[in-house]
Amino acid sequence: MSPTRPLHLAVALDGPARYDAAYYVAQARLAERGALDFVTLGDSFARPGLDALAVLSRVAPATRRIGLVPTVTTTHTEPFHLSTAVATLDWVSRGRAGWQVDVSSTEAEARLFGRRPAAPPDALWREAGDVADVAARLWDSWEDDAEIRDTSTGRFIDRDKLHHVDFQGGTFSVRGPSIVPRPPQGRPVTVVDGTAESGRDAAAQHADVVLVRAGAPEYAAELRDDIRRRAQAHGRDPDTLRVLVSLVVDLGEGESAPEPGLDSGPRLAGGPHYSGGPVDLAELITQWHAEAAVDGFHLAPIAPHRDLERIVNGTVALLQHRSLFRTFHPGGTLREHLGLARPANQYALAGGTS
Repeated sequence: MSPTRPLHLAVALDGPARYDAAYYVAQARLAERGALDFVTLGDSFARPGLDALAVLSRVAPATRRIGLVPTVTTTHTEPFHLSTAVATLDWVSRGRAGWQVDVSSTEAEARLFGRRPAAPPDALWREAGDVADVAARLWDSWEDDAEIRDTSTGRFIDRDKLHHVDFQGGTFSVRGPSIVPRPPQGRPVTVVDGTAESGRDAAAQHADVVLVRAGAPEYAAELRDDIRRRAQAHGRDPDTLRVLVSLVVDLGEGESAPEPGLDSGPRLAGGPHYSGGPVDLAELITQWHAEAAVDGFHLAPIAPHRDLERIVNGTVALLQHRSLFRTFHPGGTLREHLGLARPANQYALAGGTS
């Protein structure tokens, strides 16, 4: 990666459960003022709180540019419904949606549904890869010009431009087509944590953005290189991947030196832990970017209500002052923020066959 390659920044809005949509709207608007690529909102069947995808659907009309990426669990979830929900988020946000793929591995969560027992991580991530695959097919099941909307003839859809996906996975099958027209981005951005071996191949095969948890730039670069090699083995262009380091940050202690290399200091749940101030965090990001370790950072503040303002008005402002990070969003969609092309429709490319 060239040092002049664009730097990408995202932030997590996670924290204690909130039941006030205005809080999430305010946080997303603050991130938007910093021209960040996207915000994430975590979710799982093991925690109390509101549904992340529904919350960000509420945030969508109250924001204009920021990308919106909820965690969506593929285990115990119907792939058809999942794909329509994410496509709907892309429509209501006018092309700013993504989804972070996750799996549910505990027996307690499996009992919530009562359909099947918990499965090993490798099996869950194979299924998650199938879900990501069929979601892309369902998003493509409407060609871009499938809608006619001709009131004079009463024709709403050109049925020749709707396609059955006829997908048979290891644990489910989907025929399609979708009930939602093709999303504005063609396919919403797919985000996968590729740190663990169990999920790395699914990330390399299906993700647009891969998150990695690394305590040193050398390890981050090693993970990035491995993911890019795997993507190429799957027939993908590795340059269509963005690899971001997920970093837990605590900016509550003021300015202090970060943990050396981040590999010997204390850790919090979820990944390597940075504790210091906004200026030191900007220095760390600058150093890792200069060493071509990653394409950017996914920052997870332990107290978003406190630290997000310090990230935007401190860390990001300094990076912008140094011309290392943009001062405005380059386009209207999340794919444009990330420098990713809008995917061609696989069924249109195949000549329109179902």
